[in-house]
Amino acid sequence: MHAADLLDGDVRDLDGVRVTTPVRTCWDLAQWLDLVEAVVVIDLLIRRRLVTAADLEAYATRRGGHRGWRRLLRAATLADPGAESPQESRLRVRLVLAGVPAPVTQYVIERGGRFLARVDLAWPEQKVAVEYDGLWHAADDQLHRDRQRLNRLLGADWIVLHVTAKRLREDFEGFAAELRAALRRRS
Repeated sequence: MHAADLLDGDVRDLDGVRVTTPVRTCWDLAQWLDLVEAVVVIDLLIRRRLVTAADLEAYATRRGGHRGWRRLLRAATLADPGAESPQESRLRVRLVLAGVPAPVTQYVIERGGRFLARVDLAWPEQKVAVEYDGLWHAADDQLHRDRQRLNRLLGADWIVLHVTAKRLREDFEGFAAELRAALRRRS
């Protein structure tokens, strides 16, 4: 349990229950969670259009000088409405914190104006993509469809790196090194 002072406008009525506003909730998340986990939830709130990064930056700026305002500002700069899953958010934020340039999320790759694929994370100038492979990829025909898409991307001269939950958990540094090497080769 945490206790904090609330500013005017930090609370609203939701069906007869007093709750903090989405912006204030993001402030609290930035204070109490580690940065990666705070961004995971903030990405979700932004994706659901409950808050914007600009809202968060403005709130943090208004609270400038108060303990924690820089944490919210940092989380807001790392947030991305394109994140489609908590694991994609975790991967993206950890990569950026590890010094990898920020990727484009949910990037659509075309060749000759024709759709080839949409990838989780991309560095379009280098033609490098990262796909997060969750457990659902083994179900149904998803793995088959993913591999067809990968083959199309290879034909379009893209490097596609795959990462799983296990790799993210147990060998993040190794994966980040592979990604940095691919980006260097293509720069």
